[in-house]
Amino acid sequence: MSDVDLGRWIRPGDTVVWGQANAEPLGLIEALLAQRRDLARLRLFLGIGGSGRLQAEHADAFDFLAYCGSGTNRALAQAGVLDILPIHYSQLPGLIRSGALRIDVVMLQVSPADEHGRHSLGLANEYLVAALDAARVVIAEVHEQVPWTHGERMLRADEIDLCVPAAYPLPQSPTPAASRVEEAIADRVAGLVEDGATLQFGIGALPRAVLARLADRRDLGVHSGVIHDGVADFVEAGIVTNARKSIDRGTTVTGLLMGSERLHRWAHRNPGLALRGSDYTHDAAVLASIDRFVAINSAIEVDLSGQINAETAGGVYVGAVGGALDFLRGAQRSRGGVPIVALPSTARGRSRIVARLDGPVTTPRSDAGVVVTEHGIADLRGLSLRQRRRRLLDIADPRQRVQLEGETANS
Repeated sequence: MSDVDLGRWIRPGDTVVWGQANAEPLGLIEALLAQRRDLARLRLFLGIGGSGRLQAEHADAFDFLAYCGSGTNRALAQAGVLDILPIHYSQLPGLIRSGALRIDVVMLQVSPADEHGRHSLGLANEYLVAALDAARVVIAEVHEQVPWTHGERMLRADEIDLCVPAAYPLPQSPTPAASRVEEAIADRVAGLVEDGATLQFGIGALPRAVLARLADRRDLGVHSGVIHDGVADFVEAGIVTNARKSIDRGTTVTGLLMGSERLHRWAHRNPGLALRGSDYTHDAAVLASIDRFVAINSAIEVDLSGQINAETAGGVYVGAVGGALDFLRGAQRSRGGVPIVALPSTARGRSRIVARLDGPVTTPRSDAGVVVTEHGIADLRGLSLRQRRRRLLDIADPRQRVQLEGETANS
C-alpha cells in the first residue's frame, strides 16, 4: 500500500482516527508511517493498541492522544509521548459529534460489500460511527477476511473517499490462559451470576475463566463493549441465548470483536450479533433497562473506602477511565443487577487493596459495588465507611492485612 498517496486527503494539522485492537487498518497505518514527514504534524487519536506499529520515534511527526494506555499504547506512555483523554467511554461519540474532540480523517478496515453494495465496519463500531458522521475524509481498506457483521452503520462506495484493497493476515487476540489466582477469582465471580443474567466483561483471561464456570446456567445474555471467542462458544453451546434480555432479545450486543479467526467466522453474517456505537453499548439508561445486568470489570487498586484506580500503575498510564463506571452505574440501577470489580489481591508482592490510592480516583466510593479477590467477596452496597474497611480487609492478602490496618489507623 506504499503507492497510496495519503497527502491528497490528509492535511497537516488533521486529527486522524482508526479502529482499535484487531480493527486496526494495518496497511493504511504503514502508509501513514511511510509518508509521515510529508504530512506532519498530525494528531492521532488512539484506542487499544494492538499491532505495535506506532513507536515513540514517530513522535517526530505525530502527536499521540488516546483514551487508554492499554496494549501497545503502554510503550508510548512509558516514553512520555502519549497524551490521555480521561473521559467515560459513553462520552466519546458526543464529544466527536459536537466537535469538542475534532476528527478530520477516519481510516477503516471494512468487509467486502454485500449483495446490496454495503460494506460492513466488520470488527468495530464503537466511536467509529460518530467519527464517520464528523470526519471530512473517509479512507477504507477492503479486506477479504473481515467478517460482514450486522452493525449500526454500513458504508456504500460513494461514502468512501479513498478505497484500497488489503490482504494481510488479520490481527488476532487469542485469550490468554488464566493464572491460578484468576481461576480462584473466577470461581467467586461465577457464583454471583444467576440464570437469565446479561453479562458485560472486559478483556483478558478472567472473563474467559468466568464464562467457563457458567456452563450450567440457562439463557444468559451478553451486552458488552467487547466480546471474545468464549462468547461464540457459549452461544453455539446454547448457554448464551439472550432469550431473557429485557431489550435486544435474542441478540448479542457489543461494540468490538477482539478474538481469533474462530470469533470472526461465528460473527460473519450472524443475525444474532449486533455491533453498536458506544453511545448505545455504554449508555446508562440502556444498561439500567436490562434486568439482571452483571458488569464484570477490573481495577489496578481499590482503597479501603471503595475508591478505585483503573488508570495508572507505578506512575505509568496503563489503563483507562474507559467504560467501567458506565457499566457499574448501569448495573447498580438494573433490577437484580450486580456491579463487580474483580482483581488479584496482590501484584509483585504489593497489596492491591490499599489504604490510599497510588493513582487517580477512576470510580468514586459513592459508586462502589461488589469487590472480588481470590480471598473473598466484599459487597459494599449500603455499607458505611467503617463497615467497608472491615469487608475489604477481609478480602486482602492475609499477609498484608496487619500492615493495612496500621496504615488505616494512621491515616
